[in-house]
Amino acid sequence: MTQPTPASSPVPEPVAAPSPEPAALLTLAEVEALARAAHAGQTDKAGRPYAGHLAAVAEGVRVRGGDAEQIAAAWLHDAVEDDALSREWLAAAALTERTKAIVDALTKRAGEEPAAYARRILATPGARLVKEADLAHNADPERLAVLAEPTRGRLTEKYAAMRALLGLGGK
Repeated sequence: MTQPTPASSPVPEPVAAPSPEPAALLTLAEVEALARAAHAGQTDKAGRPYAGHLAAVAEGVRVRGGDAEQIAAAWLHDAVEDDALSREWLAAAALTERTKAIVDALTKRAGEEPAAYARRILATPGARLVKEADLAHNADPERLAVLAEPTRGRLTEKYAAMRALLGLGGK
């Protein structure tokens, strides 16, 4: 004798799980706020708040025709090098891959020769413009004027040598 089969209830069709929304990228205002917070309490060689240098480099990138990715990189260009943010933070940050690559290219490595540093910058699309703005602010005569002569002379030579390695010529 056969057993009656229970009435089967309709089985719903499998529904694909929604794909996660891509993480929203940080806005330039958020990048600026993050960079200012990361460098809070730091000063430049003249004793001024370090965020002033970051703002000047970001503005230098803007006036040289840089795009939003380069401006974001300008705000963050010293963050990893100065241990204000970690490499792990940068890798996971809600930034474009290009912005991350520019920040990484501008991050000097311990013991790295200037020529190797310059080659990495030149090999990274968008990085040379950010470094140009950085060097321009670093070599600003008004900024250098407050430093002792030996420091001023050493830095002037260092910045001129990097400009030459990057093919920037002149001042």
